[in-house]
Amino acid sequence: MGANLAFKVFSGTKSRYLAEKICASLGCKLGDLSITHFSDGEFEVCFEESIRGRDVFLLQSTFPNSDNLMELLLMIDAAKRASARTINAVIPYYGWARQDRKSKPRVSIAAKLVADMLSVAGISRVITMDLHADQEQGFFNVPVDHLYASSVMLPYIQSLQLENLVIAAPDVGGTKRASAYSKYLNCPMVICNKTRKKANEVDSMQIIGDVFDANVILIDDIVDTAGTITKAANLMRENGARSVRAIASHCVMSGPATERVEASALQEIVFTDSIPYTKQSTKVKQLSIADLIAETIRRVENNESISNQYLI
Repeated sequence: MGANLAFKVFSGTKSRYLAEKICASLGCKLGDLSITHFSDGEFEVCFEESIRGRDVFLLQSTFPNSDNLMELLLMIDAAKRASARTINAVIPYYGWARQDRKSKPRVSIAAKLVADMLSVAGISRVITMDLHADQEQGFFNVPVDHLYASSVMLPYIQSLQLENLVIAAPDVGGTKRASAYSKYLNCPMVICNKTRKKANEVDSMQIIGDVFDANVILIDDIVDTAGTITKAANLMRENGARSVRAIASHCVMSGPATERVEASALQEIVFTDSIPYTKQSTKVKQLSIADLIAETIRRVENNESISNQYLI
């Protein structure tokens, strides 16, 4: 791609590692953006080059802390006031997505609130990956290009060439995702049925299906404290599984997650790089989604279909 592109890619602070890989894939330079921090915790976003009449792609995952979301909102507002033609929010990991309904009385629906905030700020489009629930696309009143990590995960699973492969859902809510993987790979599926005492704490779990002498791969979208995924892995081994791996889209891995993974029966746990993993674990691996996002940006800019990027 030439130097005089009609679009520019900019990045927030914590997603720069991914933005640089995306720009390398696109063959363009990462846009010049400065973020000035003040002593009271406020910060100011400034585009250090003209974006008048340009299509801008603003990359930022909105994982904790809230500064990442605030940076994205200020980037959108600054782009709008700098007369950008279109403002495309590229959010590989859409935070607050687990709060997508009223699960009990008198609680907020944060996923909808964040969508409203982004819309009010001035977005023209959202590019995101593996929302916690597909229907959250309807929270936005602009086009949403919803990508799937399966585009990079399925080739990796196939490269392992595992015999007696079984796909597992770590909870009932993940059965749709696990079913899609099992059908694509033409292998059996099992389900873990869990009960919780409270958020981030699993009370009990049972396996629905047979994992004896199988190489099991657990499929999930988010691993936060790793309580569910490690409990499921340990249960699989106790029930005779030959090996247990896990595949998950978003590497939240908060609190005791790394220690739990290290101490668990998991042989490895594979994520995308939608969120940076800053701790150390011999069992954690990340596959890059830079080429997937770069190709999506290219197709959006050229008004081309993105549907043939989906494997499932």
